[in-house]
Amino acid sequence: MNTIHKKLFCFFISLSIILSGCQNNIQTQDEIDGTVTTSAYLENKGSDTMVNMALFWAEEYQKENSEVSISVTGGGSGTGISALISNTVDIANASRKIKQEEILEANANDVYPKELIVARDAIAVIVNPENPIDRLTLQQISDIYSGKIENWSELGGDDRPIVKLSRETNSGTHVYFLEAVIRLGNSKDKTIFSADTLLLPSSEGIISEVANNPNAIGYDGLGYITSDVKVLAVENSLGDYILPSIDTVNQNIYPISRDLYMYTNGEPTGIIKTYMDWILSEAGQKIVADLGFVPILKGET
Repeated sequence: MNTIHKKLFCFFISLSIILSGCQNNIQTQDEIDGTVTTSAYLENKGSDTMVNMALFWAEEYQKENSEVSISVTGGGSGTGISALISNTVDIANASRKIKQEEILEANANDVYPKELIVARDAIAVIVNPENPIDRLTLQQISDIYSGKIENWSELGGDDRPIVKLSRETNSGTHVYFLEAVIRLGNSKDKTIFSADTLLLPSSEGIISEVANNPNAIGYDGLGYITSDVKVLAVENSLGDYILPSIDTVNQNIYPISRDLYMYTNGEPTGIIKTYMDWILSEAGQKIVADLGFVPILKGET
């Protein structure tokens, strides 16, 4: 190895040691005055339900904290949790709770997931505006998606086949809907989506398909609902038919609502904690409400 190659080799070894010791902090030196500044980079990945909210959070936070750079990507709750397990992400977004087997897998990789509830959401059941159906029970929704009810006429609607739409299996919304609606919260129930359920990769895709298909039924997070679809009232445990809204979720009277989560490896510290504290602040929770989700009330976390 000649002298030049030796110097380059030593340089890259030294650089790798420096970088390995500062996962979230990068030091840069100004070429003019020689001052050294520290910037922070955060990787945030996961839930497609939460991705727009996470993007707005990152954008607003970076306006006030120019030294912080936050990368936000979707891919589904499962994708975010997998990245956390492999310790390749700082924050994982999830629209469902992390599973026990995922925690064990993470622990085996020396990762210890710490959970923070950052918002709440209602799952709206939606149909085409031409559909005369205005309300359904949870049992009827379960029977539709499991294939027991296949025609709208069985529910008092038109004689039309029901086209069932769902998010893909990697989606936390898909998992939540399966467990809370199709299985009606019974952990021993093994009912699954009917084989003819159409799996779509995005919340926007479900809205678009329902808006253009008079036979369709779908479900989506409240923050994605538009005037192009009709939201159905769903019967709660008191026998009342309730539409999803911020108020009905906060009052705990709409039956299909859930928490939205961020997970970190252990108790968040440094810039990660500062950022997550900001998300729970008035400024961060205003973005939650502005996007149609349900803010966390003080004292809930």
